Parts: sequence; C-alpha cells; structure tokens
Amino acid sequence: MKKILFIAPPYHCWGVQVIGTWPPLQLAYLAGVAVKAGFEAKIFDAMNKYVTFDEVRAEIQRYRPDCVVSLDYLPVSGAISTATVPAALEALAIAKEVDPSITTLIGGPHPTFMYQEILTAERLPPDFVLRGENEATFAEMLRLWSDTERLAINWREVKGLAFIDDGEVVNTRLRPHIENLDDYQPAWHLLDWEDYHYNIEPWGRMASIMTTRGCMMDCSFCSHRVFWRGDWRVRSPELVIEEIRHLVDTYQVEFITLIDPYPTKDRERWEHQLDLLIEAQIPVRLLMETRVEDIIRDADILHKYRDAGIIHMYLGAESSDDTTLNSLNKGTSVDMNKEAIDLLREVDIMTEASFMIGFPEDTPESVSATIDEAIRLNPDIAVFPLITPMPFTPLYKQMKSRIRVHDWSKYNLMTPIIEPDNMSLDQVHRELARCYMTFYGNKMKEVLELPDGFKRRYMLSAFKAMMKDFHNHFDFGDHPVPHDMAGLRELKDAIDY
Repeated sequence: MKKILFIAPPYHCWGVQVIGTWPPLQLAYLAGVAVKAGFEAKIFDAMNKYVTFDEVRAEIQRYRPDCVVSLDYLPVSGAISTATVPAALEALAIAKEVDPSITTLIGGPHPTFMYQEILTAERLPPDFVLRGENEATFAEMLRLWSDTERLAINWREVKGLAFIDDGEVVNTRLRPHIENLDDYQPAWHLLDWEDYHYNIEPWGRMASIMTTRGCMMDCSFCSHRVFWRGDWRVRSPELVIEEIRHLVDTYQVEFITLIDPYPTKDRERWEHQLDLLIEAQIPVRLLMETRVEDIIRDADILHKYRDAGIIHMYLGAESSDDTTLNSLNKGTSVDMNKEAIDLLREVDIMTEASFMIGFPEDTPESVSATIDEAIRLNPDIAVFPLITPMPFTPLYKQMKSRIRVHDWSKYNLMTPIIEPDNMSLDQVHRELARCYMTFYGNKMKEVLELPDGFKRRYMLSAFKAMMKDFHNHFDFGDHPVPHDMAGLRELKDAIDY
C-alpha cells in the first residue's frame, strides 16, 4: 500500500491567524480522496502545530511516504493563498532531499496560474502541479498509480495537471468542475483535533466547512472568481447538517467557520439551510462571511441567522468612498455597508468589517478618512488589510507599475506591496498601525460601557487576541513611535491584557 503524506507548511502571519486555528480543510478533502482510493494517508499540520521545517523533515523521514502533497491555501480561506506558496514549496523540496524518489505535488489558486514559475524553480521543484479544483484530478492520478498493468503513464492525458516532460513545461487542459460536491468528504479522522481552537471567549474547538464552492462576483482584488472560473455550486443542505452533527458529536467541535466565499447567493437554498440548522438544534456556534447586499436582502430573515447559531459575520466594506468601491468592482456602496452592519447589530450578531488601505492614491489624509468611515460604520471588529494584488488577478495588471515587493510570502494583507504615489512602504506600514490603534482606542470606550455578558466578553477577548503580538509586528525600529501607538499600553491595560 502506497503512503501519502499531506503537509500544511509552517507559515504564520499576524492578523490572518490571530483569532484561531482552523483545520486545513482542502488538504483533508484530498486526504479523503486518498483514503477512498485505498492509499494510506497522513496529515501533518506543521502550520497549526507551530513547528519548524526541521520537524517537517523529521516527519518525512519517520513516515517514509511515497508521495507528499501540499497546498497554498490558508486554512480559513482560498482568497489569500499566495503567501503560503514559498513554505509549501520548501516542504516539498525537503521531501526530495530526504528521498528523491518521493513524488511531490502542489495545488491551489496560486500554482494553478503560476505553474511555469513553480516548475522551473532552481530548488527541487515539485513533480506535479494540480491545477484548478483538484479532488477529481488527484483521484485519477491515484487510479493510474494503482494500475499495476499500466507500465507507463501518459500524464498528458490527465486533465488539470502541469509538469516537466523532456525539459518542457506541460500544462494539460483544465478539468471541468465536479458536478456533485457531495461525492467528496474530508478525512476528518486524520486530523489532530487538539490543534484547532477558537481563541475568543467562550473559546472552544474549531472546525471549518464549505457549504458551497465558487464565486461569480467581479471584485478585482480577489482570487476566488478567477480560480473558480465564475462558477458557483452547492452541497446538499441536508448533508451539511449531517457533517456539522458529525463534527460536534465525534470530535467535540464547538465553533465552525463557513469558509465559502459566497454561501448566501441563492436565498431559497440559504433559508432552507438556516431552517434545517434551527430544527437540528446542534450545540455549535457558526462564523461566516457574505456580501452586504445579501444581508440587506435578508433583513426579514436575519433572526433565522441568529437562531441557526451564527454569532459572527464578516463583511467586506473595503473603502470609505463609492468611487474606490466602483474601481474595485465591489457592486456595493458605503451606505449599503452601513445598512448591513446596522441590521446585523439589531439581531445581536457580531460584525467584523474590512477596510482596505495602501492604494496608489492613498495619503495620510485618505487613510484618516478610511478610519473615520470605520468609526462611522461602527462594526464590532474592524480589520485593515493592505491592498494586495495577487499575481493572477486583474488588480495585479492594473497596479503592476506600483508593485515593490515580489516575495510571495509577503502577500499576506499585512505587508505593504504597493507603493502609493505620495507615501513610502514604511509610511504605509505606520499608517496601518494607526488604523488599528485609532479604531480600537475609540471602540474600547464603547465596549467598556457594555453590561457584563456575551458581547462584552467576546469583544474584550477578541481585542486581547489582536493586541497580543501587535507591538512585535509593528516594529518601528529607530523611528519615533507614532502618537496613536502611545496608547497601546493603556489599551492593553483596559482589556486586562
């Protein structure tokens, strides 16, 4: 029996992983394919075990796999996957160093489009790139490996691959998307569940699921549309309920994040999913993201969101003005952002909103306007991702002349990549710190006045998690500490850090 080792590489960054640790869902799906095909499989989550590449090497030496697979996904999303690529490739290169006969594969959004760069890298590139949705492609590869009567495998016949053949980079046609998503299940039993937890009070074990796949929206900065080719497909709501119940009953999961980029597109299906959750009465809390226009559309059923167990909603507000939103093809407005957040507050669902900064036209004054807009919208939690042009999105082409950083590991929404016309990268970094300190310095007054209860404790613990490594991340070196940063100690004291 051939053995396959699935590795989540040891990549970390402040902001993205600050509030919890999520299972590598996409790796678990591929591991499920391997188990179903009769292979021995193991998942080694170096990311959430917080181990180094030395431990990755030791695990490969200990397990002695025939094949090692890694992906560029961050566990909570596929939209910002590029940052993990160098770590994933390093893990695969280590596998080749341990044993050159090990077959190595990488998949995910970034490799799907950047396969030429990956396969021609100097340091022990992977044998194969899985391009596009990869479960069916991987299943076919495993079938071919298992066919002992087939003396030579013609990989050019397999859709969804890229590889080197006779010194030439070969990319086969992309495979059609899976017609029935219910045919595939994650190998939940291969995960070390002690590694996954939500860091916000009331705390608890964390899982993630996908109830749909794909996105057809046209946001220029996001990789979802281009990766999923504008497609959107659904799982059976009834089987989603079975999966949630299985996670709760078997692995004592208490929090689940829906990592779908767009779970609410079909209102009828989404309301049916909510009704099933309410009827099931499963003791679990849910976190998710969706679009502001769907929150407004669902104003009359938002109580079902709450009754179904949804406690935390992430929304992409993104900007303080409609002109910028239009340039990003968001299809929303600042007034819609405000309406959606107010509607969610009325039904006691925690709101988290993102506000991008670092645009080519940004100045300290425009960043101040973004901060003011965040304070005006008043979500419970605000995050300020830096505009980051993933190399295969329309935004990359639009901003190519302003890109100053080409290390993919820095494409994590927290590192300045674009140099604005009137600010240096260092100034952008300092403005990012000012966003957090100004918003939360203002927000803390409101939170401390709340009566003791779920919301107050939830928000205070969220602030603790965000502030824990804030000062280390925003190291200003020899520069004077910005005025707003001077309040960091007071803010930490206020939340009993």
